[in-house]
Amino acid sequence: MSPTDDGAPGYGSAGSGHGAGHGFETLAIHAGQDPDPVTGAVVPAVSVATTFAQSGVGRHAGYEYSRSGNPTRRSLETCMATLEGAAGGLAFASGLAAEDAVLHLLRPGDHLIVPDDAYGGTYRLVNGVWGSLGVSHTSVPLGDLDAVAGAWRPTTRMVWAETPTNPRLGIVDVAALASLVHARGGLLVVDNTFATPYLQQPLALGADLVVHSSTKYLGGHSDAVGGFVAGGDEAVLEELAYFQNSIGAVPGPWDCYLTLRGIKTLAVRMERHCAAAARVVDALLPHPAVASVLYPGLPAHPGHAVAARQMRGFGGMVSFVLRGGEAPALEVAGGTKLWTLAESLGAVESLIEHPHRMTHASVAGSPLAVDPGLLRLSVGLETPDDLIADLLGALDRAGA
Repeated sequence: MSPTDDGAPGYGSAGSGHGAGHGFETLAIHAGQDPDPVTGAVVPAVSVATTFAQSGVGRHAGYEYSRSGNPTRRSLETCMATLEGAAGGLAFASGLAAEDAVLHLLRPGDHLIVPDDAYGGTYRLVNGVWGSLGVSHTSVPLGDLDAVAGAWRPTTRMVWAETPTNPRLGIVDVAALASLVHARGGLLVVDNTFATPYLQQPLALGADLVVHSSTKYLGGHSDAVGGFVAGGDEAVLEELAYFQNSIGAVPGPWDCYLTLRGIKTLAVRMERHCAAAARVVDALLPHPAVASVLYPGLPAHPGHAVAARQMRGFGGMVSFVLRGGEAPALEVAGGTKLWTLAESLGAVESLIEHPHRMTHASVAGSPLAVDPGLLRLSVGLETPDDLIADLLGALDRAGA
C-alpha cells in the first residue's frame, strides 16, 4: 500500500543533521528546526498555505496540498520522531485521531488486548467504535504477563499499553511485554503521553509504535490540540501515512508550531513537574483523609522498581483516594483555588479532576470503572508550597 494516492509526502523521518551524540535538550530545540536558508530566521516559518505551486504537472518541491503534507507539520514530525528514536512519525489532529489511525491497522475479526486501567477515551474508541466494526478486545492488567498470555487468542494482533496508566498510574514492563507480544506475532503499542520521550523511550524498550496526545506535556501550555504516532517499521509507517492522508485528521500549522515551541522546553518542564509532584505526594501521604496515594515514585508502589529502571523520572501525575469516597472527593475537586478543576493534563498550570465523573465517565459500569473516591492531579509549575497549601486547605474545608 503506497503512502498516498496522489504523490504527496509520507511520514516525517528522524532528523539526520542532529543525530547520534546529541543530548535530548539539543534535539528538542534543533531537530527538524534548522534556521531558514533564505532569511536566516531561527524559528521555522508557519506555513499556512493550503496548496503549493508546481513547476509542471506532477512536479513539486515536496508539497502539493496541506492535508497530504505541510512544512510546519513536517518539522514537528521530524522533531518528535528524533526524540522518540523512531524511523519516522506522523502528527494528527488529536491524540484520539492518532489512536484511531493505529487501530486502522486491524481488520474485522481481529482481537486487541487493552489495559484494565485505560484512558476513558481510548476505551470508548476501542469498545464503541471499533467494537461495532468487528474488532474485539479484552481488558487485563498488563503488568501481569500471565494475564496477558491468558487473554491471548489466535486472532490477537495488537496489545495496547499505557505506562503510567491513566488514572491509577500503573506501570507496565515494556521490555518484558514486548518479548511476550513479539513471540506471538503481535504488535505492541505504547501510549507515552504521561511519561513523554524525555522520561521514557518505549521504542528502545521493544515497542513497535508509540502514541501521544501532544495536547498534554509536549505542547505543555493548554493552547494546542494534537496527537502523534512514531515507529521503527517503515512499512507500518507508510500504511499509517496512507491513513493520515486518506482520512485527513491532520493538525493545522498553528497547532504544529505551538507544539514545537512547547517541545523546546519539555526537558526542563518535566524535571520541574517531577520534583513538584514528589513534594505533593509527601504532603498527601500523612493526611488522615487520604486512604492511598498512587504514584510510581513511592517505593511501596507495585511498579516502582520497573519505573525506576525504564524511566528517567516518575512524572508529574498524582492520583489519590479519599477515605470518605465520592462525596468528599467532589468537594475537594471543587474547593481548590490554584488547582483548576478541568480535564486534560500536562500543562504549566496545575489541574485537578474527578475521573469517575469526568475523563473516565465513558467507562462507568465497565471493568475499567474508576473508584468514585479517586482524584487525579496534574502537578504544574507553580510554587510547590502554594500548591500544597491550597490542596491541604481544600481537604480540610471538605472535612475529608
